[in-house]
Amino acid sequence: MLTIRARRLFDGHDFLDDQVVTVHDGRVVQVAPGHVAEVDLGDATLLPGLIDCHVHLAFDAGPDPIATLAGLDDAQVLELMRRSAAQHLAAGVTTVRDLGDRAFLALRLDGGPEVLAAGPPITTVKGHCWFLGGEVSGEEGVREAVRERARRGTHVVKMMLTGGEMTEGTHSHLPQFTLAEAKAAADEAHAHGLPIAGHAHGAEGVAQALEAGFDTIEHCSFMTEESAEPDHELLARLVAAGSVVSVTAGMVPLGGPPPPSIAKRLPGIMRVIAAFREHGVDFVIGTDAGIGPPKPHGVLPHGAKMLTDFGWSELEVLRAITTRAAQVCRVGHRKGRIAPGFDADLVAFDGDPGQDITALQRPVTVYRLGSAAPI
Repeated sequence: MLTIRARRLFDGHDFLDDQVVTVHDGRVVQVAPGHVAEVDLGDATLLPGLIDCHVHLAFDAGPDPIATLAGLDDAQVLELMRRSAAQHLAAGVTTVRDLGDRAFLALRLDGGPEVLAAGPPITTVKGHCWFLGGEVSGEEGVREAVRERARRGTHVVKMMLTGGEMTEGTHSHLPQFTLAEAKAAADEAHAHGLPIAGHAHGAEGVAQALEAGFDTIEHCSFMTEESAEPDHELLARLVAAGSVVSVTAGMVPLGGPPPPSIAKRLPGIMRVIAAFREHGVDFVIGTDAGIGPPKPHGVLPHGAKMLTDFGWSELEVLRAITTRAAQVCRVGHRKGRIAPGFDADLVAFDGDPGQDITALQRPVTVYRLGSAAPI
């Protein structure tokens, strides 16, 4: 048995004062008022471990992560991914959803945060991130790719519905697949009990994700060729359908500027994010950690700050990166809350993130299944 106390506790839904959490065999067995515990964290706040819904552990967050990856063999990539995962854990992120690796290496990771792996993202021939190994063509090719991921034991399917900025020859604002192909992927994923996440920047790709029944829409940035503009009618349809947007948020202040293609679109992207809040979009946060210097692994606390800057309350954002994220990632029965029966993935921060979300940038202690992790 281990007992842990902090001045404040956020249980995934609400804040409570002076609670003692009892942990046994990697699980929470009791949460009750009290002032005496084996570990007393003092004037800190204890939260469920944070969940980042979109990372790339195989990217090193350097100036050219694609070239770096290309120069490594699988053993070296696996070691890089372990280091990336450790950075997330040190920041208080105890679960990550890896939405694009090479050779299904994320399925071999252990000892750090829990990794929910997609394997190589499904893309078109020479499409976005083709170099990760997920190229397909046609509806049957799409279905077979999903079946392969199910056989290998992935936790989610990732499909590149539009192009992306990291892959020469593709375009973020243009779709890569037909609606029929997108529907084939979603139907096959759901037939195997898997959620499917759709990388979609342009409005046409977002509409495909909606119509095909994707579980999350990654980015949803409404990029145009030169800018980004919210499609308010489509956003209203997303809300009506209960679609979940994985908002790409989080950059470190001294990480350097984003790529020029993103920088010129940033004012429009900011309008899009503001429109998410205006429409009441159901959201989680996926940082896209690893894709460049502004997005090191463990950047989720900065993503949380970004969304409070847009007007979401601290409570809304905290729920989005704990309880709601766990539900969306289909681990809501054991993660995202501090309650009996849940995994003892716990993190304490210096301060009160319910009043000042920047407290998430000051981790004090991280527990993974009840064991203290290095920070």
